[in-house]
Amino acid sequence: MTRRELLSLTAAIPALAQTRSDLTGELVFPPETWHNHSSSIVELPNGDLLVCWFHGSGERTADDVKVLGARWSKETRKWSAPFDLADTPGFPDTNPTLFVDSKKRLWLFWPAILSNEWESALMKYKMSTDYNSPGTPVWSAADNILLIPQKLPERIQEVLKADVRSTPFGRRAQRLVAMGSDKLSARLGWFTRTHPLELPAGRILLPLYSDGFSFSLIAISDDGGQTWFASEPIVGYGNIQPSLVRKKDGTIVAYMRDNGPPPKRIHASISKDNGVTWTPAEDTSLPNPGASVEAISLQDGRWIIIYNDLESGRHSLAVSLSDDEGASWKWTRHIERQDKLRFHYPSIIQARDGSIHATYSYFDQRGEKEMKSIKHVRFAPDWIKG
Repeated sequence: MTRRELLSLTAAIPALAQTRSDLTGELVFPPETWHNHSSSIVELPNGDLLVCWFHGSGERTADDVKVLGARWSKETRKWSAPFDLADTPGFPDTNPTLFVDSKKRLWLFWPAILSNEWESALMKYKMSTDYNSPGTPVWSAADNILLIPQKLPERIQEVLKADVRSTPFGRRAQRLVAMGSDKLSARLGWFTRTHPLELPAGRILLPLYSDGFSFSLIAISDDGGQTWFASEPIVGYGNIQPSLVRKKDGTIVAYMRDNGPPPKRIHASISKDNGVTWTPAEDTSLPNPGASVEAISLQDGRWIIIYNDLESGRHSLAVSLSDDEGASWKWTRHIERQDKLRFHYPSIIQARDGSIHATYSYFDQRGEKEMKSIKHVRFAPDWIKG
């Protein structure tokens, strides 16, 4: 049996029974040379799982990139073959994220890249109430999300004022102030990576970031996704791809990838007004090599964060558990750790039965050609304590 046939067989094996002491997983589809990256997973109301990712001959530089999906059936305990979720002909579609809101509506958010540069990203969405059949959901709404960032040049000057003239990053800060004052530069290029967060009163917070600014902001909807407005930016030294977690007192914490100078750490910012304004991003104690992270609050109030626990490289993927709302991360365990493979851009949820599900990009560099897939794993929260 060839290696590819073996991996194909592995991808089709039914999920093993979940216990409180093991980690189980499988590839969603057999590895291939096509680029498959940046997944997002949700549990559907009937207990099925839905995962999406972008797929094509390249990334933003290839115009054949589209968003694919696959469904794990609770009845068969198998993944379906991949199917199309979104394809803007002639434009790359990237960085999708899935969301099921409190009304049980399924949302797909993603950017179309207009000119093969991340700075030209245009946010789009589709929404469905008819998604229980196999294959592509029946979309009942679709539109663009157009935003006017609030106080962008002012916040850049306020947060980075000490460095505007004196440091290399400060010279970049001067350019960012100019960009923030230009309407097109300020309004284009914000796009998704992690799950939205719905607040108890119904407000939806959609985390966005810009590779042009290397900052983050939040798209906010108070009418169930019909209209959106932008928060003030989350400004720092290369803080992107925010993941949102809400404390019991209502404070919202954004954990972000580090695209800035050393030390390489996960960044964090807080909002005390439901996502409208944010503190300057600061380093946490958790390492980050410039790769996406995601954090969630569990049903029992504990928090989980999944990330590459390195300052360089993506060959180690870890998950940490906090019992004090992120003040400390007392327990850490590795999901993956192996040279010549890369495990990155994780997406994580807790299912209604309490189990944790994560998907991530799985890149295998051991052969002549790099093979790529999306991997799904499941475990119980206390597995992290090991």
